[in-house]
Amino acid sequence: MADISLPDVHTQAETLIKALPHMQRYDQEIVVVKYGGHAMGDPAAAEDFAEDIVLLEQAGVFPIVVHGGGPQIGAMLAKLGIKSEFQAGLRVTDQATIDIVEMVLAGSINKQIVSTISAEGGKAVGLCGKDGDMVIARKITRTMIDPDSNIEQLIDLGFVGEPHRVNRSVLDSVLKAELIPVLAPVARGEDGHTYNINADTFAGAIAGAMRAKRLLLLTDVPGVLDKDKKLIPELTVDEARGLIADGTATGGMIPKIETCIYAIEQGVEAVVILDGKVPHSVLLELLTDHGAGTMIRR
Repeated sequence: MADISLPDVHTQAETLIKALPHMQRYDQEIVVVKYGGHAMGDPAAAEDFAEDIVLLEQAGVFPIVVHGGGPQIGAMLAKLGIKSEFQAGLRVTDQATIDIVEMVLAGSINKQIVSTISAEGGKAVGLCGKDGDMVIARKITRTMIDPDSNIEQLIDLGFVGEPHRVNRSVLDSVLKAELIPVLAPVARGEDGHTYNINADTFAGAIAGAMRAKRLLLLTDVPGVLDKDKKLIPELTVDEARGLIADGTATGGMIPKIETCIYAIEQGVEAVVILDGKVPHSVLLELLTDHGAGTMIRR
């Protein structure tokens, strides 16, 4: 038996006592976790993440994992010599590109995450939006102002979509079987084509359809920052909208906040944006008093 000093035992007991009310709060509740960023490429961080997900499931929570894979897709496209075209800073996804996207997201990345969770004692199953028509996508377009004519023009991004409908019956069946769903953000459109969906947006749609207790968006930043670059621990939906309106939220943080607002409007109790590089950030957010990011709620 390992030699554990008395103070260590007391510390462990105090930790469990403090975590218990949080565990009871999430008992039999659904928590959707969007997993991505650089943390996904770090083996140690990936192991920590898998441990968190397995512990949640063993504690009576129903975790659903949605993952991205932008860096891995870019690396595979470069390896195969497929050059990407960009319009207004966004990648145009043609047929050759969507084939690689599906292969990487629904294939190698998805199964790697499933394998890591399984190695930590969990029972995970890898799926994508296509499975059981879980998610039906619709094509999205963007507009930009032509600098020469100052006329707004429509940009065709190819096979880039957004969730149009979510059928929760597949996930209900998976959760009932005590399995952990790991979802790749690829879905079929009503036109029969395959569409790549932003992982944050996909996770928001899943969380809304499942009436999740929490949606966690793991990113590469601590959370939402104010004008002085300090973390904002908590925001209401109106305050979050205000940060976009006054220019405090910029770049990639804007669509993340918009996803948070959408999920809350669909019935999710609260959404948290947090740093996925922090060890055990999921447990720190859900099972401690201080949390680990920015919470947005009604």
